[in-house]
Amino acid sequence: MNNQKQQKPTLTGQRFKTRKRDEKERFDPTQFQESIVQGLNQTGTDLEAVAKFLDASGAKLDYRRYAETLFDILVAGGMLAPGGTLSDDMTRTEFCLFTAQEDLETMQAYAQVFNKLIRRYKYLEKGFEEEIKKLLLFLKGFTESERNKLAMLTGILLANGNISASILSSLFNENLVKEGVSAAFAVKLFKSWINEKDINSVAASLRKVGMDNRLMELFPANRRSYEHFSKYFTDAGLKELSDFARNQQSIGARKELQKELQEQMSRGDPQKEIIAFTKEEMKKANLSEQAMIGIIWTSVMSSVEWNKKEELVTEQAIKHLKQYSPLLKAFTSQGLSELSLLLKIQEYCYDNIHFMKAFQKIVVLLYKADVLSEEAILKWYTEAHVAKGKSVFLEQMKKFVEWLKNAEEESESEEEEAD
Repeated sequence: MNNQKQQKPTLTGQRFKTRKRDEKERFDPTQFQESIVQGLNQTGTDLEAVAKFLDASGAKLDYRRYAETLFDILVAGGMLAPGGTLSDDMTRTEFCLFTAQEDLETMQAYAQVFNKLIRRYKYLEKGFEEEIKKLLLFLKGFTESERNKLAMLTGILLANGNISASILSSLFNENLVKEGVSAAFAVKLFKSWINEKDINSVAASLRKVGMDNRLMELFPANRRSYEHFSKYFTDAGLKELSDFARNQQSIGARKELQKELQEQMSRGDPQKEIIAFTKEEMKKANLSEQAMIGIIWTSVMSSVEWNKKEELVTEQAIKHLKQYSPLLKAFTSQGLSELSLLLKIQEYCYDNIHFMKAFQKIVVLLYKADVLSEEAILKWYTEAHVAKGKSVFLEQMKKFVEWLKNAEEESESEEEEAD
């Protein structure tokens, strides 16, 4: 028996290096473009046939590698050179988005073509978003009609969640903004978006990607005011967008004010100064006393590190609120403000579990400090409370409310006797 290990066969021969020129040819989109253009020329304006052709072609053609070429052809009829012009040396088609009719119905039909294609080939999703971002940067290279069609299509795609609102960052490009292209494009885009869904859809999508406070950037720095924004979009028939921007501006101002108040309290600034500052800011931001008391309450409760133990946090809260009762009193001159404060306290105690047992003690303290009146407390108890922790808080307040009612009755009978 032969104990020697048998040698494994080895591959011998010449190894060929791939030449650079051959590698480039492998990535050459010419053949891909010709196949897509030929198919579009055959289907013509029948968009259902276009969708079927694109669906079938995905099995034979390399959509993954040539995604940008594919989307360029579907939008502009051929491959786009930097800046938005069509490449001269490539075959192109007359059947694309830019040569279609300029109306909402046609754009909705085109949106369906893109939607079906991306649903079928999920990997195209990211490439499609990148394509839209790029097309928005090329806006100056397109005609007004082409821009309008692209704006309508983009609005529809945004409304239906086919692309993310983060693509709008392309519109903040300095050159587009300076020449007014961005704002004009935004008008068409938001009109088709709101037509497809509503302003709430716009607001939710913008907030999701942190774009809700950036709409002013559609205008040059010297025109970046709410007044200019409001006039421009209201005149264009988009009052909903103006109102949304005003609301965002107000939210921004409130957050800034709350932050500033917290800092003043943390520094231990005199309350007279805090009150004077707050009244001035309230006037500037055109805020109601009800809105202001909510901001003050949040600032007061956020300016301190709370104890995690339930039995200790109540004592800490009473001490802290006693200190700031003059500030709270300065902004509860109206019954509605008192009710707003009571609801804020209820929500806070419910949302912060350690404060659940502190509610009644906080209310009693603010009653004694003349921040809350018996009328406001009784109104809250009988009808104005919210559902959050309702049974717990009403039970806590039961004895005190009975005492208030008895005191009120005694006071009335004393008045009658005096008469």
